[in-house]
Amino acid sequence: MNKAEILIIDDEAAIRKLLEITLQSNDYNVREAITGREGIIMAANHPPDLILLDLGLPDANGHDVLKQLREWYTNPIIILSVQSSEDDIINALDNGANDYLVKPFRTGELLARIRSTLRSTLTEENDPLIIAGDLQIDLVARTVKKNNEPIKLTATEYTLFTLFAKNEGKVLTHQYLLREVWGPGYINQSQYLRVFIAQLRKKIETDPNRPEIIVTESGVGYRFVAKE
Repeated sequence: MNKAEILIIDDEAAIRKLLEITLQSNDYNVREAITGREGIIMAANHPPDLILLDLGLPDANGHDVLKQLREWYTNPIIILSVQSSEDDIINALDNGANDYLVKPFRTGELLARIRSTLRSTLTEENDPLIIAGDLQIDLVARTVKKNNEPIKLTATEYTLFTLFAKNEGKVLTHQYLLREVWGPGYINQSQYLRVFIAQLRKKIETDPNRPEIIVTESGVGYRFVAKE
């Protein structure tokens, strides 16, 4: 099996070196770019399997680089940035980032996010069966099982849950979920989301008060985590 290739776009030499050592020791191929322009050119000439993108680049705003990449680049992009405000995180996720880690980050967490992101993209879009830990979602039969036991979901709960399952490991913002499930007119109706998330957790979590599958990303959205 070919090694996954990761492109680092970051102007900080110490961070690039840390990432290079960490990624190569975990069997990834690594390429590096110091500026946004260089990173875009490298990604266009030879698209990597995943991009690690800093927002504080010397020649461009990282949010603008992200938008340019998302005009044609469809593989995962994970943001690594010292910018930690909710607005920055939400903007990046809404503009197409798959995940967001604030510097300084733990290398173990970064590797877990990379594995999860790459794993979700390897699943074929037309695969009728999604296996996520002890959960099984049949997109043809429109059924959900946990440990082979059927879980009864309403139509809206099912739509919301499958959206999570198809984006396993990725942070989905409140606005994205509301737009995709209820429509553009509901992006400010966060109460809809809170109610349905609570209902889903009661049905799929072992302990709804300590959720491990649909995890809250405070102020941003939710992340679906499949137990390995």
